This record gives sequence, C-alpha cells and structure tokens, in this order.
Amino acid sequence: MLIGHLFLRLNRSRTYLLLAGVCMALAAATGIAQDSAAQAAASNPSLVAVPSKLPEFEVATIKPASPKDVVTGLFTYPGGRIICVQCTLHYLMMEAFDVQKWQITGSPGWIDDAQYDIEAKPPESSQAIKLNLNDPSHKTPSTPEQRQMLQSLLIDRFQLKFHYGPKQGPVYFLARGNKQLMLRPPKDPEAFHWAGIVDGGVSGKNISMPELAARLSGFLMRSVLDQTELMGSFDFEYQISDADPNTDVTDVIFTSMREIGLKLSTGRGPEETLVIDHVERPSEN
Repeated sequence: MLIGHLFLRLNRSRTYLLLAGVCMALAAATGIAQDSAAQAAASNPSLVAVPSKLPEFEVATIKPASPKDVVTGLFTYPGGRIICVQCTLHYLMMEAFDVQKWQITGSPGWIDDAQYDIEAKPPESSQAIKLNLNDPSHKTPSTPEQRQMLQSLLIDRFQLKFHYGPKQGPVYFLARGNKQLMLRPPKDPEAFHWAGIVDGGVSGKNISMPELAARLSGFLMRSVLDQTELMGSFDFEYQISDADPNTDVTDVIFTSMREIGLKLSTGRGPEETLVIDHVERPSEN
C-alpha cells in the first residue's frame, strides 16, 4: 500500500467523560429519561457527571458544498469558530463523537456522498470563545466542548437519532516490548498532540499512549487498546530514509512500535459502536 507522507488527524483519547457525553446525547436524541442516564452513571462510578443538555453553537450555517472547494476537512479557528469544507455526515459524526469510520453503523448511503459546507460560531459564554484570540491565523484541534456542540448540531439539523452499542471484536493491544523504550519527554509540552507516518516509520510529538493507540486505530482500521501503563506525553521518532513507498502500512506500524520499545498484538476486546437509528438531510439556512 502506498504510504507516501501521511498524517493522522488529532483523534482525542477515549475517556469516560466522552462516554458520559455520548450517553447524554443519546438521551437528548432518543427521549430516554434523564434518570436512566443517572442509573447508568451510578452503575459505573468512574463516569463523570455531565450537563443534561449539550452545549450548542450560537449560530451555524449548513449549505451544499461548493464545487469550487478544494481543501476538505474540519478546521477550528480563534474564538472557537468552526469551518467544515466538503464534509460528509459520516465525517462529521467521526469528528463530533471522536470515533473511526467503521465504528458507525446503520447509515444510509447518502451520508458518504452528500457534502456540506458548514460554518459555526460558539456563544460568548463558551470556553471555546477564548481560544487563540491573539493569533487570528492559528488553527487548533476541536475541544470536547466544540465536539459536543457538533453533536447538538447533528441532532438538531440532521434529526440524528442513535444509540451506543458496545460489542466484542478483533482488536490490537499496545503494550511494552522487550527493547529499550525510545520515548522522550516532549520538547514542547504545549505542542499539538500529533502522530503520523513519515519516511517509512511512525513519529509522534507530545502524545500520550492512549492518544497514540487511537491514532494507530485509524491506520490499522481496527481498535487499538492501550496496555502500556505509561503516563504522560512523549516525543518519539522512527524513520527509514530509503523506505519502499509501497510497504504495507501495517508492517510499517508494527516495525516502528517494536523499534521504539513497544509492541502490538492481536486479540479480542471491547469496541464502541454508534448505531444510527434515524437521520435526515438538513434544510438549508
């Protein structure tokens, strides 16, 4: 498989807070009573309490994508403003719920075909409104609050209804290997959390192990569960300058993990699935 020079989008590490947020979004979308969500949280004391109502954008416009658009993707700007260019509903759900494509099921075919241009602004009361106001050209990854606003947008404008369905399936486990760890403290603790495939190997900057596992999931098309028990964030780099561009991505990742002192193994484990119960094409503004 041609790997060239690939990058991974920031895919925030899965946390119980996100799980609780999904449960609350489910309650809003499907009419489940709030006491049901409370009972779910009570049955797992690790879940963090979240507001019963998801935050919302102050204003949002949704239009069919312009054929002149060239750059595709979701970008966040100072003041918490979000612009999504040529975005499918499938992609929007991946961003809003922080899941991979294969974790979304029950979808009609058009959610991969219809493309939209979206611009949204958070309210003055939000935390996102304070982001990077001193650098208007700077773009940042979406915050948990912004992702919850995206969830609200999908529920309201796309009439999205869904439920969360955990299941057991084939996974990879990321653990400590037999070689010396080649992980360094981050050179810049404030740097963007990043991992990608560069020059035939995997490199990372200021990235935690749960985040790395999530990044690798996107390449391997299978959930990767962190079992390293390593805390904090790290920089690392493994590259092969004369790497064959046709090398399979899976081989590149397995080799890179081994060389930096980690290992990947196969097994079965829990996977998160978002099942779409109902969705509609949005009306234009």
